[in-house]
Amino acid sequence: MTYNLLTVESTTSDTVAAALAQCLQVPVQEVDVADEASDQDQRNWDALVLCDIATLRGDVSTSLDIYVQEALQPQPSERELASAFARTAEVVVLFSAGEAPPSAYWLATAEGLVTRARLYQSDDEEPRFSIDRVETPVDQLPDVTVARIPEVVREQQIATPLADAFDAVLNRSHLQETGTTGTPLWTASTRLHAWEKLVRHLEAAWAPSGWCPPDLYRERLEARDELERVRRQLPESLAALLRNALQPLDALFAELTVEDTGDLLDKELARAEGVASERGWWWNRRPDPLPW
Repeated sequence: MTYNLLTVESTTSDTVAAALAQCLQVPVQEVDVADEASDQDQRNWDALVLCDIATLRGDVSTSLDIYVQEALQPQPSERELASAFARTAEVVVLFSAGEAPPSAYWLATAEGLVTRARLYQSDDEEPRFSIDRVETPVDQLPDVTVARIPEVVREQQIATPLADAFDAVLNRSHLQETGTTGTPLWTASTRLHAWEKLVRHLEAAWAPSGWCPPDLYRERLEARDELERVRRQLPESLAALLRNALQPLDALFAELTVEDTGDLLDKELARAEGVASERGWWWNRRPDPLPW
C-alpha cells in the first residue's frame, strides 16, 4: 500500500525511518528511506517499508512517499499512519482527503488533533505550497486562517439508495434521455440525488462534515422544488416512480425538522421575496439547530 504524507516541519531521513519503524512495528533495518540524491543501487529494495523523501518549499517542508509491502499486515489506513507518524515524529502531517478538489487535505498534529485543511500548490517549476485554511486552530500554524471549508461538504460522498434505484429503472428504458443534460428525466435524476443527499446528511446529524453550508442547503431545497415541477412533465408511470421515491424522503425530512415559525430559515438563506407560491412546504421547516 502507498501513502503520501507532507510534513510542516523539516525532518531527516533517520527521523523518518525511526518513526515509520515505530508506527508500523518493524525493525528500523526494515525501513529504507532515501532522497533523490541517494544512490538507488544501494537501497534495500527488499525492505518491508520503502520511503522516498523530498524537500518542498512553502508551508510544508517535506514530502514522504511511502510504500508498505503486502507482507506487512495489518496495514493502516492513510489517516491512521499520518496520525501515528505525527505523534511519533512530533510534526504536523498533511494527507490528501481523496476528494475532487485537489486542495482538500486532512491535517494531523502530534497532540492528536485531526482537522480539515486547504493546501494550494503554485504552478512554478519548483512549486511552492501554502496552507490557506484549517478548520481548527493549529498552534504550529498561528498565521493560517481558521474557518470552515465549504467545498469539501459539497464533494462529500453520501449514499443515495432511493435515487440509485430510480436511476436503474430509467437507465433500462430511457438511457439516452436520462443522460442528456436538461431533459426532464435528467433533471428528475440529478435533483432526486441532491434531495436525498440533503435528507441523508440531515439523518446522519451532518456527519462526517459536522455542518452544511447555507448555499448548499438552499440549492438542495431548490432541487426539491424542481422535482415537483418536473414530475408534471413525466409519463404517468415514471411520475409514479418518482413519487414513490420522494415519499419516504419527504417523510424523513419532516420527521427530522421543526416548523420554522419565526422564519429563521428565510432570514438565514436570504430567500428572495415574491416566490413563496413556487416553493414547497419544505421551505417552512428547518433543522434544529441550523447546521451552519
